[in-house]
Amino acid sequence: QVQLVESGGGLVQAGGSLRLSCAASSRGFASVGMGWFRQAPGKEREFVAAINFAGTGTDYADSVKGRFTISRDNAKNTVYLQMNSLNVEDTAVYYCAARNYYGLGLRADDYPYWGQGTQVTVSS
Repeated sequence: QVQLVESGGGLVQAGGSLRLSCAASSRGFASVGMGWFRQAPGKEREFVAAINFAGTGTDYADSVKGRFTISRDNAKNTVYLQMNSLNVEDTAVYYCAARNYYGLGLRADDYPYWGQGTQVTVSS
């Protein structure tokens, strides 16, 4: 069983930055793809970013390209989401997720393991 714990959320003004972290308990962390998703009030959960097992491949939702960066440190069993130029539309609960596969996953169904989420609120 994989346990994921997110941290780093909070309140930030528009134009600001935050870095989310997700610590994984699994010894197999370095072998699986990881992803970030978000869910705003009244909306469905949506894909934000994904990274493959080695950190050599990434993908992003169009809405965050050029502003967000996903990365990982396999020695620390941690994946990160650096968020810059935040705007009010980025306000959501952000979830970290882990796959059972080494490649990228762009759909929520690709991920069997999820963290509890961390709130990000961007004020205007």
